[in-house]
Amino acid sequence: MFKSKKDIVYIILAGIFITNAIVAELIGGKLIQIGPFIMSIGILPWPIVFITTDIINEHFGRDGVKKLSFITAGLIAYCILILFIGTKIPAFQTPETVTDEQFYAVFGQGLFIMIASIIAFLVSQLIDVSVFWFLRHKTGKKMIWLRSTGSTVISQLIDSFIVSGIAFWMTGKITTSQYLNMSFSGYSFKLILAVVLTPLIYLGHYLIEKYLHEPKNSKLHSEF
Repeated sequence: MFKSKKDIVYIILAGIFITNAIVAELIGGKLIQIGPFIMSIGILPWPIVFITTDIINEHFGRDGVKKLSFITAGLIAYCILILFIGTKIPAFQTPETVTDEQFYAVFGQGLFIMIASIIAFLVSQLIDVSVFWFLRHKTGKKMIWLRSTGSTVISQLIDSFIVSGIAFWMTGKITTSQYLNMSFSGYSFKLILAVVLTPLIYLGHYLIEKYLHEPKNSKLHSEF
């Protein structure tokens, strides 16, 4: 069914990447407050997306990430279409079933957020892969932490402000001060997690190299 072990690894990583990206979009409409900080609950699955992005970048090159990013954006758009249709079909109501108002409250208001997230997702992913490979060419196979964290630092700064701005600030759901609070809080949370989870990136590289029997100094192909 699969041509090689590398195909299996890519399918597994793609599944993890797509699942977490879509889940993040579906739950992104809920805002939480931790102390003075406001952020979307949708940021919870994103660290997993960061990890898989970096691992795919390292083993399958920039084309592997770009192709997967566009596929994921298409699948998110498909989710938006299905949810939109779902909000337009009247519910069969009993005391135990979900009403139209409840369904719309959960999914309907999140449609615009998901549209904003697609834009932010594609922009940040393209920036991430560009920064990653700039640092990759400078460092070679060494200093994985630098290109992983460095690409996240830049890409997620842009992502946080785009998605919060389009989904919440431009729609009047939050004030300018809340927008800045939410953007910086979400960005800080993502950045902290990216640093804390760096050992998992090294673990992922180790397990994949062991599974594929790749020597550490093997030449990385930039295409998949």
